[in-house]
Amino acid sequence: MTRHFIGTTEQFTVGATKLIQINSRNIGIYRLSDNRFHALLNYCPHQGAELCKGPVTSWISSSSPGEFQYDKEGEIVRCPWHGWEFDLQTGCMVVDRKVRTMTYDVTVEKFDVSIDQGKVYVEI
Repeated sequence: MTRHFIGTTEQFTVGATKLIQINSRNIGIYRLSDNRFHALLNYCPHQGAELCKGPVTSWISSSSPGEFQYDKEGEIVRCPWHGWEFDLQTGCMVVDRKVRTMTYDVTVEKFDVSIDQGKVYVEI
């Protein structure tokens, strides 16, 4: 893996996505409110949409009608084309485990992000 300098922490706004290009990869960089950084390949495995241009939301769950709970606030990215949701931390698709449909292996490439004296790096 190669370490790539992508900017200083001040160049990344909390809650906003910054798209960068490294070699032939288009990558979305996310800075969360607790100053964690995550990076995802800007490609939805469903039909190739620019995943990182989708809204960043929460995971909404419900234990009964009319009751809603918001989890992972600002940590879920929703594909702008078809609404598939992915966890920024793991790159995995978020699904309701009670509902089953035909299954496919779905992955979103995730990159390690590190901060060294205020400089942000991605390892690819």
